[in-house]
Amino acid sequence: MVVDYAAEAASHGAVYLEGIFSPAERVRRGVSWQVAFEGVCDGAQQARELHGVEVRLTPDIPRGFTQEEARATVEWAARFRDRGVVGVGLGGLEAEYPAEPYAEVFALARSLGLGSVPHAGEVAGAASIRGALEALGADRLRHGIRAEEDPGLVRELADRGIVLDVCPLSNLRTGAVASLADHPLPRLVAAGVRCSISTDDPAMFDTDLTRDYEAAESFGLEPRSFYEAGVAGALCDEETRAHLQAIGDDYTWR
Repeated sequence: MVVDYAAEAASHGAVYLEGIFSPAERVRRGVSWQVAFEGVCDGAQQARELHGVEVRLTPDIPRGFTQEEARATVEWAARFRDRGVVGVGLGGLEAEYPAEPYAEVFALARSLGLGSVPHAGEVAGAASIRGALEALGADRLRHGIRAEEDPGLVRELADRGIVLDVCPLSNLRTGAVASLADHPLPRLVAAGVRCSISTDDPAMFDTDLTRDYEAAESFGLEPRSFYEAGVAGALCDEETRAHLQAIGDDYTWR
């Protein structure tokens, strides 16, 4: 799975991925934590060798799962830090399950050297984003587009340099935006918020990195700014970040 995913991403020009997977869902179906983590980590290593793509991993805690499952996700993630696991996310039913009950496990994650990259501000509003920032200590936000409902929050995101992983076509497919023309991306960028471009789940939402970049560029925005935001928000070591920045500097941006 990881190798095929990296191959597809590489065909669209990707050089670095922070892949999301939900180990607790696999465990509920009878897979062991050990096998789930070893599988994706082995795949990340193989993807690097075969396709030259740096793959880091950010396992998600599904909203609504138990505190025990959430804690186990964090503890196993920490065991695999030396295999490329760099952070923990919170995904799933954002409107039904707020971030705050997961504050303790995210504090544990941070104490174990893992970043915080929750989904927030996609189907729920600005309060969900504040919960992710304050309760979960988010280093970066998946989506975050509904921040524009609160101008003060937009200023805070810009001032703090919090990167939003924006997924234009996923937002369109899920109905988070009524049309691409209504998408908050250009307004967030104009307000100084750093935004990377991501695909969310390419197979589920019938998209790929090229199409999402084209959607973002349709607003007249510069693709290099999205790449540089991605580099800034990446949970990688500084050597890798410098390498990624050098790739961006050497690339001929149209």
